[in-house]
Amino acid sequence: MGPHVMTEQGAPRAQETGAQETGEHRTGAPPGSPGEVFGAFLKLGLTSFGGPVAHLGYFRDELVLRRRWMDDAAYGDLVALCQFLPGPASSQLGFTLGLLRGGGLVGGLAAWAGFTLPSAIALTGCALGAASLAGTDGVLHGLKLVAVAVVAQAVWGMTRTLTPDRDRAGIALAALALVVFAGSALGQVVAIALGALAGLVLCAEAPPVRGSVSGPEPTLSVPLTRRTGALLLALFAVLLVVPPVIAAASHVQALALFDAFYRSGALVFGGGHVVLPLLQAEVVAPGWVSASTFLAGYGLAQAVPGPLFTFAAYLGAAMGPEPNGIAGAAVALVAIFLPGLLLVTGMLPFWDQLRRRTGAQAAMRGANAAVVGLIGAALYSPVFTGAVFDAPDFVAAVAGFLLLTVWRVPPLAVVVLLAGAGVLLA
Repeated sequence: MGPHVMTEQGAPRAQETGAQETGEHRTGAPPGSPGEVFGAFLKLGLTSFGGPVAHLGYFRDELVLRRRWMDDAAYGDLVALCQFLPGPASSQLGFTLGLLRGGGLVGGLAAWAGFTLPSAIALTGCALGAASLAGTDGVLHGLKLVAVAVVAQAVWGMTRTLTPDRDRAGIALAALALVVFAGSALGQVVAIALGALAGLVLCAEAPPVRGSVSGPEPTLSVPLTRRTGALLLALFAVLLVVPPVIAAASHVQALALFDAFYRSGALVFGGGHVVLPLLQAEVVAPGWVSASTFLAGYGLAQAVPGPLFTFAAYLGAAMGPEPNGIAGAAVALVAIFLPGLLLVTGMLPFWDQLRRRTGAQAAMRGANAAVVGLIGAALYSPVFTGAVFDAPDFVAAVAGFLLLTVWRVPPLAVVVLLAGAGVLLA
């Protein structure tokens, strides 16, 4: 079932209240099926290049304009929710669209599978063939230079949108300094938490998260009760707290693997690139994956469509301790997506009330500014320090950045060009 947005003056309040409490809602489009949802998102998963922001445009073109699953007001509401929460925004949005169209959680899972599996399978295959790729040192070096260009592009774009004033720029700088000098996953968590607290004090007067909307605020009805939402949010918290305790006591590697990727997925604010420093601290620092393999995989992740979080499948397959290979890829992939999907599904029944609270919006502005600092720190180490060793490397990385930001060259073309440049430089 699709969402129904009530924007007209005088809309029946009884119907609106009943829809919120029972999950019943009306839509101009007929209900869909999980099979239809899977087919639509499989198409998107095979063709959606360009990162999370581009994915939002692909979704709107395919599902709002062409298939007419919902109107722009409902779509805008869902985008606001996914940007408000930690996690991979485009995957959370896809899961929510599938849930609404496909009649519940099965529809959401169908959307996630269709959008995620193409790139996850491709990256797992690359990880399993890494031994043959390792002989081509120039290609690997070129992929590391791709990572420099892509992360620099992310920092540039996020700085312009998430730190538009002095207060938020200051929060970003403080977060960058904290992460650079702390050098641990704990430092990243503290930076985000302090950024949110600073946002409550410094960012209360900034424009609202959702932006200005002409006319009355639309109300989004969803096929979930608040009780179901609360249970899903409780499960998110339990999985965040319990597995690390058990993993530390039992020394079971599979549980430690799940915990590392789950926590990384739970702390990502501001887009898929934020997962880079989190995963680096979780898998490179303990020696599960080498820094060289990590950066090469991140470069490969730019060459495939779909969500950047499928980088987790590459890491799970490529790591040294078992489970690795296909089993490691499956554990890492599920673990990194699970917290974001639990959060967005659990928050759906509460979103209409929460998004109007100025305190929540201010905290998110501060957290998003801190995220810019995290990405800036990752751009320095391990991305830049692990890829740029001399003047030609620097020129190639800057060229890749300009190709992405000024000439708007597709990321796949930049991957091919810099991989070739890596061969020439070698």
